[in-house]
Amino acid sequence: MKIPTLLAVMAIVTGCTAASETTIPVQNPDLVAEGEQLYAASCAECHGADLRGTDKGPSLLSEVYEPGHHGDGAFLVAVVGGVRPHHWDFGPMPPIEGLTPEDVEAIVAFIRETQRVEGFEPYPP
Repeated sequence: MKIPTLLAVMAIVTGCTAASETTIPVQNPDLVAEGEQLYAASCAECHGADLRGTDKGPSLLSEVYEPGHHGDGAFLVAVVGGVRPHHWDFGPMPPIEGLTPEDVEAIVAFIRETQRVEGFEPYPP
């Protein structure tokens, strides 16, 4: 196999595997456990108990929610101010009342740990 062909094949293989790998660090287990409870109470109705979305909201395992595209702070902004749709057709996300920034930090730890373990789904689905 010639070098240009080999490099092209390596690029394709690397590109295919990179999408399923993650560089998200292991999250604090206590924060994850707290975040899992808060997520179940405040987020799962729309984003699914398994984070895979519902007819009301998108999957948080979508590659759209990789840390490099939507950083942790984006979750706080969404909770506090709501979000106009820009990737999905679910309609706007309203602000979520009653969650503190510390609560959102715990929810994000739960989401990131789940993303780390489960990996990401391609976008669009």
